[in-house]
Amino acid sequence: MTATRQRHSTTPTVTQISLPADARALSTLPRIDYADAVKVTTVLDITPEQWVRAMLQGAPARVRARLWLGWTALGLRLGPPWSSHRVLGWNVKHSDPSFVLLTADSWLGLRGRLLLRREPDGLLFATFVQLGNPAVRTLWDAITPHHQHVVSSLLRHAVV
Repeated sequence: MTATRQRHSTTPTVTQISLPADARALSTLPRIDYADAVKVTTVLDITPEQWVRAMLQGAPARVRARLWLGWTALGLRLGPPWSSHRVLGWNVKHSDPSFVLLTADSWLGLRGRLLLRREPDGLLFATFVQLGNPAVRTLWDAITPHHQHVVSSLLRHAVV
């Protein structure tokens, strides 16, 4: 049985939360212009990297295609999605039993970081973005609500 299909004794919850200060320090960005955080209560005992792989690579094919199109529209320079050092094209910058950090930079001036960290009662998923110019700031402002919806949806799918 895959990590995304195991049964839970309690119903997992996915909740938007304020970004914990100690999570911000893990981003590796010199400046953070946008950040959000989502908390997932779950009982699955898998590593953060396994979680993020289940969340992104385990999404339905049409969802993965939309993610890839959205990221490339933002100019993100992604690598081969099948590489063991990548998660759906994002570079695995750090991975250990406590957290995984994915990185991707854009030729448009955007730098993105995705963090999935183990918490005492579940997981924290955080997005960090550095916006290098006014055009990419305007673009990011326009897609922020969609981004937040997609992240929550992906996390809900991964814990079902």
